Amino acid sequence: MQTFGKFSTNLDIEYISEHYIYIPQSDETIDVAQLEEMLKKRRKTVIGTIFLYNPTISPIGYNTNSRLASQGYEFNDEYCELNFDNNCNLFASAIKDGYRGYLIEIKYLFNLNRPNIEPTPILEEFDADLDKYYSNQLTRYDKELNYHDYPNIRLSGKFVFFASGNKFDRHHKNIIAYARNISAQAAKLGKEIAFMHDNNYDVKESQESACFLPPTATGKLKDVRANAFKKAFSSFPPITIKTK
Repeated sequence: MQTFGKFSTNLDIEYISEHYIYIPQSDETIDVAQLEEMLKKRRKTVIGTIFLYNPTISPIGYNTNSRLASQGYEFNDEYCELNFDNNCNLFASAIKDGYRGYLIEIKYLFNLNRPNIEPTPILEEFDADLDKYYSNQLTRYDKELNYHDYPNIRLSGKFVFFASGNKFDRHHKNIIAYARNISAQAAKLGKEIAFMHDNNYDVKESQESACFLPPTATGKLKDVRANAFKKAFSSFPPITIKTK
């Protein structure tokens, strides 16, 4: 598997603006030029979308220990190949038959490329931003680079697999509504919706509360989540899975 993306910056805050993974037919690899050719025919080449929480990822030759700008990265609006993060390591082992030769777009609730933002005061800023999103008020984080205008969201392919998280603080009502509206819009657009859930919520409750389990975890849940994700992607399109 390979992963590619574009990064953007505004007011010294860094975001990922586009992110794709490529599931190879066998041992072949593609380069950026081939990626761009595939994206010209995205209706045929982008098979679906995985929605995660926020990125912590870097181009090959860079790392996530400090801001990309401080490492000399040039924000030139060009695609580059990326290092694998924990999600990509799982995707590479889990997503195979039925997806080979295609791209999957990776989208995030929040495109801020920074580790450990959940929970932090940043979420308070996100919640306040979302309250202002459809107004003329200024937001702390870039409206276009960090957030999705969900009524006009572009989703390619047949499915959307939501894995954007399950630990939203109940008082972050704007964040919960934002996540719920994105999933509702995906369904409205006719996409096959899938996700992982546990005994805390059934399928309907998970959708109503935007509680979609992330694919990676630590401790005793690490293997449980990974195995559930693999099971979800054992068919095409992926299916909704109940975990322990």
